[in-house]
Amino acid sequence: MTTRAQRRRIHRRRVQRRRTLAGLVTALGMTGAALTTSVLLAPAGAAGAWPEPSGGTAVTESIEVSGTFDGSLKRYRAGGELRGDRQEEGKGAVFTLKDGAVLTNVVLNTPGAVGVRCLGSCTLRNVWWEDVGEEAATFEGTSADAVYTVTGGGARHAAGRVFQFNGMGKVVLRGFEADDFGELVGSCGNCRTQYRRSVIVHDVDLTAPGKRIAAINVNYGDTAELRDIRIHGDGGDIEPCVRYLGNNSGAEPARTGSGPDGINCRYAPGNVSFD
Repeated sequence: MTTRAQRRRIHRRRVQRRRTLAGLVTALGMTGAALTTSVLLAPAGAAGAWPEPSGGTAVTESIEVSGTFDGSLKRYRAGGELRGDRQEEGKGAVFTLKDGAVLTNVVLNTPGAVGVRCLGSCTLRNVWWEDVGEEAATFEGTSADAVYTVTGGGARHAAGRVFQFNGMGKVVLRGFEADDFGELVGSCGNCRTQYRRSVIVHDVDLTAPGKRIAAINVNYGDTAELRDIRIHGDGGDIEPCVRYLGNNSGAEPARTGSGPDGINCRYAPGNVSFD
C-alpha cells in the first residue's frame, strides 16, 4: 500500500517533470498545437505547470463561437459591460459557444463575468481560468443528447462553482486541475426548468481549499461518476459527491446526503485519494 509520504514524493516528481518539459518547449519555441500536445494536455497527475499567456485581450462584448476557436494561449479578460464585481450575476460571458463549438488554447481572467457559456454540446480543450469570476463555464443545452466535454486546463480562485450545469445532457470532465474552489461541478438546484443531468469526472487534480467535487439533484435522477480523483493539500474536508432535492421555485435546494450510494453518487472510496 502506498503511504501518504510516498504519494507526496510521486506528486512532486510529476510536477517537476512537467515543469522541466514546459521549460524545454519554451526553449525550442514550440507554440500552438505542438505545445498543447507535448505539455499542456499531459495527464492531470502531472499538475502544477500553468501556461504563460502570450499577450492579452480585453473583451467588451461576448465572442460568439461556431466551429473551432483557437486562442493560441492568449489571455482574454472581461472589459466594459462584461466586467463587474466578483460573483455579480448576469454579466454575460467572454465566450458564447453554439451547439458543437470547440474552444481551445485560451487563458481567461474574468472577474465579474462567466468565462464560457455553452448553448449546446461543446468542447473546452486546454482552457485555463486564472481567476474565476461568477463561474468558469455554464452548460445550457436543452437536448438529452448534449455532451459538454472539458479536457485538460484548469481553474483557480472560484469562490462558488467552477462549472455550472443548468441544461440537459452530460458533462465529461477529464485531465483538469482546480486550486482554491468552492465546488467543481454542480447541477442547478433551483432553475425554473429542471432536467436529468449526468456528470463524469475522471483523472483530475484538486488542491485545497475546496468544498465539494460534485453536487447533484437526486429527485431529477442526476448521477455523478468519479474516478481517479487526487486531492492535494489539507483537503480532507472536501466532499466528493453531495446529494440535494432540487426545485424549480427558486428556493434553496435541500441537502439529503453525501458519499457513494451506488445510485446517484457512483464511485468507490478508493476512487478519491488525499495527500
